[in-house]
Amino acid sequence: MPVPKATVTSMVDVTEARDGVGIQAIIFDIDGVLTENDRPVAGAARVVAAFKEAGVPVRFLTNTTSRGRDHLAKDLVRSGFDAVPEEVFCPSRAAGEYLRRRGAGARLLVREGALPDFEGVSPRSELPDAVVVGDLGREWTYDLMNEAFRLIHEVGAELIGLGRTRYWKMGDDLQLDAGPFITALEYATRKDALIFGKPDPAIFEAVIADIGLPAGQIVMVGDDILTDVEAAMKVGLIGIQVRTGKYRDSDLEGSVSPDAVIDSVASLLNAS
Repeated sequence: MPVPKATVTSMVDVTEARDGVGIQAIIFDIDGVLTENDRPVAGAARVVAAFKEAGVPVRFLTNTTSRGRDHLAKDLVRSGFDAVPEEVFCPSRAAGEYLRRRGAGARLLVREGALPDFEGVSPRSELPDAVVVGDLGREWTYDLMNEAFRLIHEVGAELIGLGRTRYWKMGDDLQLDAGPFITALEYATRKDALIFGKPDPAIFEAVIADIGLPAGQIVMVGDDILTDVEAAMKVGLIGIQVRTGKYRDSDLEGSVSPDAVIDSVASLLNAS
């Protein structure tokens, strides 16, 4: 459906909700939507501020696994966004909460910036209850992959994946994310990973529950047509695709039809 460029003094101005009530809350992906290469997208901070000033609940939902929610919130603030940790949902936050509830120890294959979200989780390298796999970038080695394989296949550790994102954009290049490494471990061990992060429905449902409104009154804005937009629409959210970040024109040639496609997040507001 087309999205008129409009102010957010009335949520109905943004787009028409499926139940006719109007948009009452909005969820933003971060990388590729609000920021690109750690720099704010033009007009993005003003968009977030305008929604908040209009009393619209705002949440930030990212598959970034290199940083925890506190770090992500600080990054947003440094980039000029109004954000607090409680508004940020990320895979490490969800996985840490899951492990703490169970008193489980884990081999944490995550970057240092994500470790605070696992406070209280015993970092076991031998006989762990789980192996947690995030995006290690160039830190990945054959030995690390083989260690994870043995702990899952021989020791019986649960495989926990921080999202299934296939790749992300760094500079002008696309980089492999955690998804391909998690899939490789699933194939080798013949065990399914417990996934925290998009496109898994649980993380969307956690945000919806936190907002406390019907999914059909909430917008999800993303740059990944599968991980962000399609996955959001499957749980009843309104999916808006931006033409920034990892977006490619070929994305719209597939089976996914977003509820709206906009040039950038700044298109949610007019010049006024």
